[in-house]
Amino acid sequence: NDRIDEYYAMLISTVPGIIYSILRFIEYKRINFFGLVMIGTLMIGTLIDVLSGSALQMMWNNVYYSLGLAVFFLVTNFINKPTSLLFALDLTEMQGYDRQMLKESYYQPKILLVFKLITYGFVIQSLLKAGIDAWLILQHGVDAYGKSIITKRVITGSIGLICMYGFFHISKMLKNQQESNTVTP
Repeated sequence: NDRIDEYYAMLISTVPGIIYSILRFIEYKRINFFGLVMIGTLMIGTLIDVLSGSALQMMWNNVYYSLGLAVFFLVTNFINKPTSLLFALDLTEMQGYDRQMLKESYYQPKILLVFKLITYGFVIQSLLKAGIDAWLILQHGVDAYGKSIITKRVITGSIGLICMYGFFHISKMLKNQQESNTVTP
């Protein structure tokens, strides 16, 4: 009974994200990529935990899921729609900026390159998490779970800081570009 209650609690935790995405869809008449990815990762992560059957299988499923995320991020880069760029478009649009104008700015070659590098950071993060988790599972079995949590936090925090620097760098590039366009000779 406690396990069933945990499953329901995990599934219920995805409801606010689903409601938010539906409201954003109604307001803007288009799908918000950021919302879809957030809901998707919450739901898939929850389903992995709920359907795994054992702690060891849940840990292995999370390794496979991290590998799947890495492939997803790679594909977005290869089709020239880096995840980080799409996230930035959605988030800046929510702050009131014109999406089309931002899209033109974001797809400039130098800025697009930085977005792709940030997305490669997501790929590296997912691959490192999967690799370290797999190694810990092979070495320690289910006891690797505690070590895995610490490792994931360190990796996520470190690469997250690097990615944040990338976003700040893009902001600085856009600001410098805007300033050079407004200066008249």
